[in-house]
Amino acid sequence: MRGLTRFLLRGVVALAGIAALSVMGVLIYLQHPLFGALPNGARQARIENSPNYADGTFRNQIDTPMKTTDQPEWSMWAETILGKKGQPRPVAAVPAVKTDLKALDPAQDLVVWLGHSSYFVQLGGRRILIDPVFSTNASPVPMTNRAFDGSSRYQAEDMPDIDVLLISHDHYDHLDYPSIRALQPKVKQVITGLGVGGHFERWGYDIALVHEADWYDTLHLAPLTVHVVPARHFSGRTFKRDQSLWVGFALVSPKRRLFFSGDSGYAPHFAEVGRRLGPFDWVSLDMGQYDPRWANVHMNPEQAAQAAEDLKAEALTPGHAGRFSLSPHDWDDPFKRITTASKGRRYALWTPEIGRPIHLDGRKQDFSAWWESR
Repeated sequence: MRGLTRFLLRGVVALAGIAALSVMGVLIYLQHPLFGALPNGARQARIENSPNYADGTFRNQIDTPMKTTDQPEWSMWAETILGKKGQPRPVAAVPAVKTDLKALDPAQDLVVWLGHSSYFVQLGGRRILIDPVFSTNASPVPMTNRAFDGSSRYQAEDMPDIDVLLISHDHYDHLDYPSIRALQPKVKQVITGLGVGGHFERWGYDIALVHEADWYDTLHLAPLTVHVVPARHFSGRTFKRDQSLWVGFALVSPKRRLFFSGDSGYAPHFAEVGRRLGPFDWVSLDMGQYDPRWANVHMNPEQAAQAAEDLKAEALTPGHAGRFSLSPHDWDDPFKRITTASKGRRYALWTPEIGRPIHLDGRKQDFSAWWESR
């Protein structure tokens, strides 16, 4: 009996040791620079003066519970990771075009979708890069969020010099540490939400070039005006959420108006932005990572169709889709559903392959259903 007791005690001690080492390993890993830095000092003082910050966190404009079912959060994520799924990844490589971005005439207004929520934009003679993720894994845990085959056609070295880098929020599939570091010599200015500058400062950027903005702040890069607008989402790169602000962008030149939602659930801010800044020539809207369990923080395609109407959009392109799978629905479901939801709408649905330019000069453009048979 004593032998059994000693054996069990040793087992408990061994398990405790393993647990302690695991915790220590996690704590050490959390010191890696990819996790960025939380706001402090003058940055935190500015945050605390924001009307969108209260009781230690940023808040959405309307009540936004993270979970929209009674399922416990641990169960929700276990089911998402381990549960039965349809086809979250294409069976074949997604089609993509490798456009020489450096050779494009900067005087041409155009947009090039780089997959997921990443865009290269030329507007009013300015070159703009939005939420660039060139990594093939959009997660701090290796091999947990792999890009679709064929979708990683672009790297930082393919980018020309960038007049302004726009970052909607600090989640890993929008703010990618290796990409941001690699882009540093090319980037002239950064515009992002309040608090996100802490990450850039830790990663070696000249903080004088990083403009942290609140909702409805305006920055002028003549002849371009960048309006930082609300989104309905959340933020955080570690266990502490909502310490930095999540935003969308309206880009206005003397000739055109573009809108990028960032990650956002459906909410009245789309109609408000449409009233203040619309109509828009072209919009990109989050519609690719929806689930009834987190229905407040991402739109489904039908909601995105309504948001495009709220924004008074002339053309819509699906965003937050086509490169990573963060939700258990079929990878091509967003494209199928937005095609159906867009029938009879006032806007045109434009669905380019990754890397194919969208021209904004009024020329005729035809876009195929490239996601079929993948």
